[in-house]
Amino acid sequence: MNTPRPRLDPAVAATRLAVRTLLSQARDEGLLHPGDLVTVALSGGADSLALAAATAFEAPKQDLRAGAVVVDHALQAGSEAVASRASRTAASLGLDPVTVRRVDVGSDGGPEGAAREARHTAIAQVAADTGSPLVLFGHTLDDQAETVLLGLLRGSGPDALSGMPALARRATGPAYGRPLLGVRRHATRQATVAAGLVPWDDPQNDDPAYARVRVRNTLMPALERELGTGVPEALARTAEQLREDAAALDHFAEEMAEDLAEHSEAGISLSVPGLQANPPALRQRLVRLAVEGEFGVTLSRTQTLEVCRLVTDWRGQGPIDLPGVRAVREGDRLAFRAPS
Repeated sequence: MNTPRPRLDPAVAATRLAVRTLLSQARDEGLLHPGDLVTVALSGGADSLALAAATAFEAPKQDLRAGAVVVDHALQAGSEAVASRASRTAASLGLDPVTVRRVDVGSDGGPEGAAREARHTAIAQVAADTGSPLVLFGHTLDDQAETVLLGLLRGSGPDALSGMPALARRATGPAYGRPLLGVRRHATRQATVAAGLVPWDDPQNDDPAYARVRVRNTLMPALERELGTGVPEALARTAEQLREDAAALDHFAEEMAEDLAEHSEAGISLSVPGLQANPPALRQRLVRLAVEGEFGVTLSRTQTLEVCRLVTDWRGQGPIDLPGVRAVREGDRLAFRAPS
């Protein structure tokens, strides 16, 4: 008599399927090739730990190697021990290589922004050192919903409300993958329990000084009490729809830019009649695309609207000085140059 196989925990199955799907997509898009190293950004928390376990299981099935990077932000007492424990857990799962990188967190962009910048810089460097073309992050559906809600509360535009993409190429460095964007946070914790793993709970995740924590622990539960369950899923669907729309607008803007743009030694200029002929959404994208492509500067919505007034409401006003670029109306051209 055959002994029945033990039933796979549904949460473990969900995380494995999510990782399998994203790795397959990355291979289909030419981001991964047989033998490549996939690196998991591991904090030791439940989300990244579930991701690490799923990646360790799924990567070899696609002829890929799996490693991990643990970033020690050195912002809390005992952070070195937390990083060390996470690295040992990664090694026990079969991830190799496992790199621990201690970073100095600055102050630009606030505590969260500075920590994120230091973390991503360290991760990109480790990926470069190990030759890893893809880094995986443990962001969940709940993280996506919180991102959208924060964007709404801040009055952000559609790009911010589009949330985080599941798979993103970057101008430099490794591609970023977020396989668990369709998986709830409670499922990642259940997956670690089922796998016999003990996650680390970052005390900052319950610190109400952070806006995201207040959204997570106070606002989201209140919305679900008043509106019923399914709020996080609805917000995540909104992000997906907006991301599709944004991708279409970006595609059209890139095609139009070839006809509207003129390059020179001083910078780049756009046709004013061409900009005027387009609806605001495309006009603003054309401006942002030109500035980012030529100068590597990402304009905010406020800055973009100010520049667009040189197109739609020009009465002889002078140049607009922005960080890293100057915009000026010259007849029927909108010119962008490096500041003198």
